Amino acid sequence: MATLIANRPPARSAAVNDRVAATGDFLLRHRGAIARLQWALVAAYALLTIVPVLLPLPQRADHIWNNVTLFAQFVFWGIWWPFVLISMVLVGRVWCGFMCPEGTLTEAASRHGLKRAIPRWVRWGGWPFTAFTLTTVYGQMVSVYQYPAPVLLILGGSTVAAIAAGLLWGDDKRVWCRFLCPVNGVFRVLAKLAPLHFAVDTDRWNDYRLPPGAKFQPVRCTPLVPIRTMKSNSDCHMCANCSGFRGGAVRLALRSPNHDIVNVAGLKPQPWETALIVFGLLGIAMGAFLWSASPLLVRAKIAAAGFLIEHGFPGLLHASLPWWLLTNYPAHNDVLTLLDGALLIAFILGFALANGAIAMASITAAAAACGFSMKRLHHFAQALIPLAAAGVFLGLSALTVTLLAQEGLRLSFVEQLRLLMRGGAALWSLWLGWRIAGLHAPGVARRLLATAALAPVCTTTLGAWYLLFWVW
Repeated sequence: MATLIANRPPARSAAVNDRVAATGDFLLRHRGAIARLQWALVAAYALLTIVPVLLPLPQRADHIWNNVTLFAQFVFWGIWWPFVLISMVLVGRVWCGFMCPEGTLTEAASRHGLKRAIPRWVRWGGWPFTAFTLTTVYGQMVSVYQYPAPVLLILGGSTVAAIAAGLLWGDDKRVWCRFLCPVNGVFRVLAKLAPLHFAVDTDRWNDYRLPPGAKFQPVRCTPLVPIRTMKSNSDCHMCANCSGFRGGAVRLALRSPNHDIVNVAGLKPQPWETALIVFGLLGIAMGAFLWSASPLLVRAKIAAAGFLIEHGFPGLLHASLPWWLLTNYPAHNDVLTLLDGALLIAFILGFALANGAIAMASITAAAAACGFSMKRLHHFAQALIPLAAAGVFLGLSALTVTLLAQEGLRLSFVEQLRLLMRGGAALWSLWLGWRIAGLHAPGVARRLLATAALAPVCTTTLGAWYLLFWVW
């Protein structure tokens, strides 16, 4: 986050900034009420994950309003997750700071745990990409969006791991959230677009002197953010614990949604974050939404089945695994065979490699237009965040639309909204590319060339969503 500008702002801007900063102070004063909200959400989270597993699976005549399992499915995948992602772009990681059940539980466990030092392997920068990839692929294998048992297995398992991390490491901290949470990397990336952040005025910080007789009160930053040098919105949980610290050196403030990506993201290369954007969000995540609708998968299965029969392995066409390894609900005519599972994984990874390669080629060409360096390549990868964010939201919101359609509620504006979001995200990414190129390219021609280099990944990504929503 950039140092606050010392020049006096216009009166209207100053009034707006003061109101925004006052909101941060308000949240700090009401931490007790926020804590009660957090524990209420923990209770709701537990009910929605545990109770459906204890009940029979829904039948065709059941609905969201009369079946707990369908209601929980709609809350989790139709409302909860899509709008958590939207909140990251609008207000930063407020969800993490105020509402996330795992954050609340790991922090509470850390308060009463062993308080050990954080091991080096926990701090490994590849965890966000690795955990996101494994969780996404595994979730598709066990049909986490359709059945309650996989929800409890994946979300409940993640919660247990979060509590264990809290019991082992840190003192009243969120070690799990900072290093190991499967969606931490996604939240870090999306929060860069938020127009709200906690800004640090380094001059005021350095000039601050404790009043005579006052006792120093350190900030309790649970996600382990070095507040004094904080420039990016990525790791901040927006919990407001630091609001007004050191005589107002830290304040909730407005900023341009482009600021973090254009002016901060290029200061320090983030190779693992590039991998998450290029091969994770634009690859694995999109493949996970596309595979079930793709006619290519059907053709591949027919070809593979013919090959297995021809070579004397017909048994593999019917072999299956337990539900916790591969979808297996014969009573509902929903069973994935070993062949289905292999093709599923191959499709997701194949799409990730293909679209990821195009994305990598695009940002490489953009960096080359400005005088290639790895630092510039990683900076141009950040320009693809709006494109990636829109894709993840479109995929999850498709579940919302499907669940509502099953209840007879069809939203007529969905198609137009999808077009607007897809096109707007692509244009935003190109605009960010133009802005980034302006920092590195010596002339307009090179700047245009660098921006145009991002067009291929925008085209293939938009094309994939076009196939899903309007062709397949």
